[in-house]
Amino acid sequence: VQLQASGGGLVQAGGSLRLSCAASGRSFSSYVMGWFRQGPGEEREFVAVINWSGGSTHYGDSVKGRFTISRDNAKNTVFLQMSNLKPEDTAVYYCAAGRWLTVTRSTYDYWGQGTQVTVSS
Repeated sequence: VQLQASGGGLVQAGGSLRLSCAASGRSFSSYVMGWFRQGPGEEREFVAVINWSGGSTHYGDSVKGRFTISRDNAKNTVFLQMSNLKPEDTAVYYCAAGRWLTVTRSTYDYWGQGTQVTVSS
């Protein structure tokens, strides 16, 4: 599976962005899809995860209530809708594919290249 993240950019605090992650290869619908982010000088942290059907999701505490993960298996794409963005959301955002619904980055098998999100105050 190859993953291509897009949709990042510069936005003011309180604004919104929608990230997309397009997957190529077979069996996209069988993968759990996750989003992680890495700020400058920080560890890569869990943001959100969605199961194969889209019926189960889980969010990191810092984004709960502001971010929404979804997927369109017909288009081999997973989305991250980000609202009420804060300067501390500034990071490179990565999508990842795995077999387990977890928050642990080591359990994911495939990673996209990342897309930069910058939130100005």
